[in-house]
Amino acid sequence: MSTTSISYRRGWTVALAGTAINLALGVLYAWSIFKGAITDSIKAGGAGAFTWNLASVNDPYALACLVFAFSMIIAGRMQDKIGPRATCIIGGLLVAGGFVVASLSTNYWMWILGFGVMFGLGMGFGYSSATPPALRWFPPAKTGLIAGIVVSGFGLAPVYIAPLSNWLLKTQGIQQSMLILGVAFGIVVCLFGMLLQNPPAGYVADPNAKVVAKKSTGEDMTPSQILRTGKFYTLWVCFFIGAGAGLMVIGSATGLAKASLGEWAFLVVAVMSVGNAAGRIIAGVVSDKIGRANTLVMMLVFQAALMFAAIPVVDGTYSNALVLVLLVTFMVFNYGTNLALFPSFAKDLWGVKNYGMNYGILFSSWGVGAFALVKMGELLKAKTGSFTMSFAVAGALLIVGAMFANSLRPKTVEATETVPVALEEEELVLQAAKAE
Repeated sequence: MSTTSISYRRGWTVALAGTAINLALGVLYAWSIFKGAITDSIKAGGAGAFTWNLASVNDPYALACLVFAFSMIIAGRMQDKIGPRATCIIGGLLVAGGFVVASLSTNYWMWILGFGVMFGLGMGFGYSSATPPALRWFPPAKTGLIAGIVVSGFGLAPVYIAPLSNWLLKTQGIQQSMLILGVAFGIVVCLFGMLLQNPPAGYVADPNAKVVAKKSTGEDMTPSQILRTGKFYTLWVCFFIGAGAGLMVIGSATGLAKASLGEWAFLVVAVMSVGNAAGRIIAGVVSDKIGRANTLVMMLVFQAALMFAAIPVVDGTYSNALVLVLLVTFMVFNYGTNLALFPSFAKDLWGVKNYGMNYGILFSSWGVGAFALVKMGELLKAKTGSFTMSFAVAGALLIVGAMFANSLRPKTVEATETVPVALEEEELVLQAAKAE
């Protein structure tokens, strides 16, 4: 068997292990089911009930997103230095520990510590270990595809987590459900983390594509260098808007669907996860073909249109379960594209040597966007009684993001530089003819 085929087999093992890890970490997207159960408990009251302020019900989720994002910087650095395997195992232990802490009490601060901080850290360490090693095993022409496949696990997770969580909540209650899920997912993350591995030093993904790789991938840049580039801040703003708008919808999906679907509202979480996973894979493949910037602009514009189209549905003017499910699915499809495009941007522009930390720094925008827009959505909902204003603000921000993303399109430098060269050659011919 050739060295190339062995390398590809190892690469696919790492990529599929990363996908499995993300399938476990994707329990984050089932939060709206837990949120619904907590809200019902607050309203019902009684012994052992949650006594939180209704406006703060989303706080553990929003904080988990924020901690997840910023822990990616630390975890990315660790992944670059000590490898993905050890980093991932730390993440698995933190995931299990966080859920166990939350399962011990209905106290707000215990959930902030367990789900918000510890689980958020666990996601950061696990997630940062999954994609970078997989991308290192494959050539630049497959960057979008591999990134899309690995992160699709995170988006696809609610297909099984939503019905599982719903069943556990009905049969075991909130606390016991958290305990079972935490221990199970902690074990899964640690076991599949054992399969993660970076390629050896000097490894070339495709020896026959060295020239293409040099043109397709940027030179290796350090974190301090990327922070001095304008493209980093443009990408940060676009990621902040695209991710924040999508997570605002995801965090409230079950609540949006309850009016139309009743106790079957959890199915929206499962259905939209298919769109989430599909968006990651399709965006990865499409961006390999037409470019990352073109794909990003299309995604942001489409997402803005969906946000405005959803307003009559979320404010009750037009109530239709099928339309709601389709809108949410396409919104989450668009959200999913972010998680394939931005890791690909990071590898294309800044290389693979410091990829873990570089992408971790860029990923901070995901956490800030989630925290800010999810919190904004809840506050506006509490103030106005509907998500109308939240969706309108998010739609306007997405249009701004599309304008920023448009500046990322490659400049056609080659075409402008060839013109003066051609003119100089013509002048030389004319001068030679005159001299004769």
